[in-house]
Amino acid sequence: MIPIDFSHIQLRLKQEGGKVLVFDPVRKKWLVLTPEEQVRQYLLAYLTETLQYPQSLIAVEKKIMVGAMAKRFDIVVYDRTHNPWMLIECKAPEIPITQAALMQLLNYQRTIQCGYWMLSNGHQHFCADARNVSAINWLQTLPAYDF
Repeated sequence: MIPIDFSHIQLRLKQEGGKVLVFDPVRKKWLVLTPEEQVRQYLLAYLTETLQYPQSLIAVEKKIMVGAMAKRFDIVVYDRTHNPWMLIECKAPEIPITQAALMQLLNYQRTIQCGYWMLSNGHQHFCADARNVSAINWLQTLPAYDF
């Protein structure tokens, strides 16, 4: 498991219509702050502000076809040549990271083909270097975006 500290991150929040909304700087819109959305926003802020992943090379909640079914991935980080680099699956904090979450990510992986995989529920964070599928390596830290 990778330790990640979100305590320094300040999300942009507002109240509207009796609901709390959070501003997503990648999608550039206000969204209802569900538990899973909160995890996604903290993770996006951590990746872009702390690790300096380029915001312009991140996609959030995009539709993909997994077999004949339309699905939506949580986050994909692209490399500078716009190839998928890291696939991230977010869960609400009360949802443990289990084999089922990994299987969901792997279903998306068959379509997207990323070299790194990440699973997070805001408390548990796992990241694998999957560039060599015959020797997948679970990491102790998130990879640097240094290319």
